[in-house]
Amino acid sequence: MSFSVVIRQAGTASLVEVRGRLTSFETHAFRDAILGLLKRGKTNIVLNVRGLEYLDSSGIGELVRDYFTVVKMGGAMRVVGLTSKVEEILKVTQLYQVFPEYPDEASALESFPGMPPGGRLEAPQA
Repeated sequence: MSFSVVIRQAGTASLVEVRGRLTSFETHAFRDAILGLLKRGKTNIVLNVRGLEYLDSSGIGELVRDYFTVVKMGGAMRVVGLTSKVEEILKVTQLYQVFPEYPDEASALESFPGMPPGGRLEAPQA
């Protein structure tokens, strides 16, 4: 499966769905997606990694870099959809302590201040 990032809006939050493999070859596309949101003032991000098949050290580094970039911009990043493989990588690297994990998109959205219960999804962006 090739790498893709699909972005949807839910009120003031952005849902970023990542699919495929996140390796050194794909990190630039992922970084561009996150930085594009931040440039538009979208600082509350839910990262859905349910479709993430593989994550190497470059992908891990990019997740950490982008997480801290979001936080420095006054935002927050939540993670949903951890597969057993990705969860294991986050536990081995102790990064599970960095990324706030939620059971689903709705609960992650509701965790942002001022977000109504269930959020409000808008059409996906390319």
